[in-house]
Amino acid sequence: MTPNVTRTARSALISPWMVVLIFCLVYLGLIFFANQSDPEVFVTIGTCYASCDGFDYCTADETNGYDGQFAYYIARDPANAAPCLDVPAYRYQRILLPVLGRLLAFGQEAWIPLAFVAINLAALVGSTALLSDLLAGLRANRWYALVYGLFVGMVISVRLSTTEPLAYGLVVLALWWERRGRSGWAAAAFLLAALAKETTLAFVAGYLLYDVLERRWRHALTLALVVGLPFALWQLGLYLWLGAFGAGSGGAGNSPFEVIPFNGFWRVAYDPSGSLAVFLLFSLYTIPAVILPSLWGMWAALRELWRAPRHEYAGLLLVNAALMAFVPFSTYREPLGLFRFLVGLVLSHLLYAALRFPRRRPLRYSWLWLALLYYLAAG
Repeated sequence: MTPNVTRTARSALISPWMVVLIFCLVYLGLIFFANQSDPEVFVTIGTCYASCDGFDYCTADETNGYDGQFAYYIARDPANAAPCLDVPAYRYQRILLPVLGRLLAFGQEAWIPLAFVAINLAALVGSTALLSDLLAGLRANRWYALVYGLFVGMVISVRLSTTEPLAYGLVVLALWWERRGRSGWAAAAFLLAALAKETTLAFVAGYLLYDVLERRWRHALTLALVVGLPFALWQLGLYLWLGAFGAGSGGAGNSPFEVIPFNGFWRVAYDPSGSLAVFLLFSLYTIPAVILPSLWGMWAALRELWRAPRHEYAGLLLVNAALMAFVPFSTYREPLGLFRFLVGLVLSHLLYAALRFPRRRPLRYSWLWLALLYYLAAG
């Protein structure tokens, strides 16, 4: 058997999604058994909001928990969870994961955390498989799908039961449908993604930008009617029910989106709670992992969109890269929140780099994002 045939046979036996599945199962298993096999470890409940008293701030003797707890409270009691949430409309707008978690858990409260893990893990593994197919279709190495599948923002989101794996998994499904000319199915997947996490609308905005430039009015109308209209109606429903729209920069304590590009990053330098040493350490991963890819993405995408021939992936990259420039200070100062926000840029960068530079530096450098996996050591 020749070496090429051997490599082909081995490649057929293992795929990127298998590596992601094994890695996540081992990691999640270690977390689970290190915490006395308590499923609630996957929703990180804090004492502050567990009392469900309607306050949106925590005292010094209370723990905050993390965002997965809010999905858990909604899944536990969908109609009456508002007093358990820091910003009810903001949390309720991400309704898809709580609904699916409640359904998969058959309404059993104790099963909800495990249902969340199962849903997010299935979404991450499935979307890694679809992304590897998209990359292969672009004549790029399908193993670059591991940059997405093992990206720390996705793996830690499965562990903490936040909405990113489900939301961006649906985005990948939408992109997969788009490449097969199924715009209606893609629009439906984009709508579900937006109902899982509103930041995925950056991909819809990227397609709309490309549609306008290429005068694809029918495609733009499909996105507007299938994605934009239902999402707007959901926001209106939240306003009528809870007295506020869900769309915004985040939950309690979050700062608004910045007006000056990358000001959220620079503000970390003069944050009273930090120091110059902290900022320098923070810069060691933020500049190469966030700032430089964002700047390159805006430059490369604008250069392509300025003149024909254009590709829709340039629109996706431009919107996601530009969005990183205006991320709130409260997101930049929290590594975990920043990594979760970065997923859109990672995904759009991979696709565009595979399209235009399948064997060149922009795609090869994407492996550097996997260095952020060190953050998993925090548990």
